Amino acid sequence: MRLPIPAMVIGLSLASGGVAHATDLDVLVKGAKLHSANGLASDGLGHLYAASVFGNEIVKIRELDGKILSRRGMADGVQFPDDLTLGPDGSIYWTSLLVGQVGRRKPNGVTSFQSVAPGVNPITFSNGHRLFTALAFLGDALYELSPTFSAPPRLITTNLGFVNGMDWGPDGRLYGPVSLGKEIISIDVDSCENATDPYNECDITLIADDFFQVSALKFDAFGRLFAVDINGDVLRINIATGAKSVVARLPLGNDNLTFDSWGRVVVSNGYDGTITRINYNGSRTILVPGGAIVPSGVAVLADGCDESVFVGDFIKLRTFDGDTGKQTAFAPTLAGVAGALPPSITASRDGDHILTTSWYGNSVAVWDPAAEAVVETFPGYVQPLNAIKFQGHLVVAEYGAAPGAGKVILQVGATRTTLTDTLAVPTGLAAAGDDLWAADWSSGTVWQLIDDGVHLASPLLVAYGLSNPEGLAVDLDGSLLVVEAGAGRLSRIDPDTGVVWTVVSGLSPGLPAPAATPPSYFFSGVDVGPSGTIYFSNDASSRVYRLTD
Repeated sequence: MRLPIPAMVIGLSLASGGVAHATDLDVLVKGAKLHSANGLASDGLGHLYAASVFGNEIVKIRELDGKILSRRGMADGVQFPDDLTLGPDGSIYWTSLLVGQVGRRKPNGVTSFQSVAPGVNPITFSNGHRLFTALAFLGDALYELSPTFSAPPRLITTNLGFVNGMDWGPDGRLYGPVSLGKEIISIDVDSCENATDPYNECDITLIADDFFQVSALKFDAFGRLFAVDINGDVLRINIATGAKSVVARLPLGNDNLTFDSWGRVVVSNGYDGTITRINYNGSRTILVPGGAIVPSGVAVLADGCDESVFVGDFIKLRTFDGDTGKQTAFAPTLAGVAGALPPSITASRDGDHILTTSWYGNSVAVWDPAAEAVVETFPGYVQPLNAIKFQGHLVVAEYGAAPGAGKVILQVGATRTTLTDTLAVPTGLAAAGDDLWAADWSSGTVWQLIDDGVHLASPLLVAYGLSNPEGLAVDLDGSLLVVEAGAGRLSRIDPDTGVVWTVVSGLSPGLPAPAATPPSYFFSGVDVGPSGTIYFSNDASSRVYRLTD
């Protein structure tokens, strides 16, 4: 077996995300400050609190100018926070979507948790300081919680239709969007007698319908109901008649809303991390600018001398001009919309199409940029972490249903063959001609699986000692490029000798993984354009870099 030489550190170095001394390296895309902006609340004292579900943090923001004052993250027990609310004692409560918990941080910093169920999503207090939460998308139920978590969650009812961002109305009823946001209902939470049949046993009223997809609603201090639709509409709704009026139209991706200390509407965008204030005169002030939120897989398509860089950003597959970094197109992932692109973490070339994967939703799909349509899907993979085409056939790196169950699978037609099941967390995939390589995030190794068209019964170790390798690509000279997410660097491997050397260092290490996700979490990818330009992403800093000769 060929043993590689331990890594030699040479090449370019970046100072904390900067590029001051790298004349041939620049930031092509500088993304958002937040890895998504979701639940919102105001303390009435000049501060906003925003949940960032992908960033695993709760951020305190000054309402005056949008300055980020503090971040509470995984070290504080915050994991996958989707929504939040402030308690009467000043405690912050948040829902951990995938973990299935509700967290509470008291003003003195003491943190506690209560398990509810995966999918726990909206959360709100009643006017009488009762605490309610609900499951959405990964479950469908409404619960009441003790604000001190001193009692088990009390199931109120099920099968409401996935209640999302909800609020307590001035009439003593709970309001929320249901049926994937197509309707808004109100419910008398004390009327429910049979938790299995809400529409027969609960007092439920349809308030308004015919929305695109309402994600959240809230009442202002005057008892007026406002809602945000994912299509960008900010709406005011008459609860007596159901009449709707558009207050503002924002970009696609509205997620949640609140009212600042002066009563102005503030809206979060889950697609690009923007937080926008709507002023009294109807103008908008961007408090927190947005952009790419978790730029991950990278794929380059060329049209003559022009190169387009496709970046999987989970909520969107974004397209950037390879020269200017300007976003030229995007494909949103819209829940409930037939033919929409599934969540996209990785991206790779498939002729003039883009192959995407996501462990969230177990999706493997092919996107046609020209037709703006999904042209092929590959169901049945369990937490796919990456996919490429090899000799016209699909190769998928699958994490599996259990830890250590990782596989690299070759699909020819409908037939799937396991190339290896020895990689615990298979991430990077790369191919050139008749050769195929794969990286193992867990062991820090790169392996050759197919050599000159021959499937190797025992994979050949090419490189070791890497720090959480993710993106893998073949450069024009035949060497392998690998993003070492654990060390925050781009490295190069000689596949014949195993020599590894650093090309760029000083990047931010990859985002840490919360519970209930693969350990690689998101993905820092790399690809090489026909011009020889290297493009690579860094999910933690929300940046895409460009490296030229």
